[in-house]
This record gives sequence, structure tokens and C-alpha cells, in this order.
Amino acid sequence: MSDLGNLSITSSKSIGERAENAAYEYLLAQGLIPISRNYRISGGEIDIILEDKDDIVFTEVRFRKHNNFGDGAESVTRKKQNRIYRTALHFIQKHPKLAKRNFRFDVISISQSGNQFTFDWIDDAFQPEES
Repeated sequence: MSDLGNLSITSSKSIGERAENAAYEYLLAQGLIPISRNYRISGGEIDIILEDKDDIVFTEVRFRKHNNFGDGAESVTRKKQNRIYRTALHFIQKHPKLAKRNFRFDVISISQSGNQFTFDWIDDAFQPEES
């Protein structure tokens, strides 16, 4: 759990940015090594890209104030997964040294209770659709 102080900010973008920063710090504390953040191409974005031993980890961060409509991980639809995958392929093409590495797709689902964030890290959360 991470204490981020008072989260009474009304802007969902500000809360989302704080949640993503908290997820980033959480992953670094777990021993992952940062590569990139907010990698964007037309039609896609990857929130956090890290190294975990031999793997390149493409991480989607999902924040939910409450779970009335499911947790954050459940909101990563097949369509969103495909966008992340295409963006990951673009990233790998731009960084050919990484092309021979294993890669995986993780999801960090973050919920909030008071001023505390709770993390649910789903390692290897999804696989690309077969073509």
C-alpha cells in the first residue's frame, strides 16, 4: 500500500496521474528497472515499460475509485489489449536491441480507500491475439 496524502483533488486526470506515479514507484520497489513511460503512437499508448530479469514488461495501469463496474484489470478489453500489443511492436521496432528479449503484458489495477492506494499486480495479464 502507498500513502499519497490527501486525494481530495477533483480532477480525475490528476488522480490518474498520481495513481500511475504510485504504480511506477511500486514496480520499482519490486525490483523492476525502468525503460520508458507513456510511450505513445497514433492509436496507442503504453503506460510503463520496464525490465524484469530477462523480460521486457509492457504495463497498463488502471485506476478505479470503486469496483461498482469491476476492477481496473477487467476494464482492459480485447480491443485495448490489441492496441497495447501494436504499440509494443512499434516500441520494439524502434529499439532493436530489445527484439530478442522475452516480453509480457502486465496490468496494475489500483483501487483507493481513503487516502491509500492498493495495488493488484497481474503478471502476464494477457497474451496478444493470434493472427
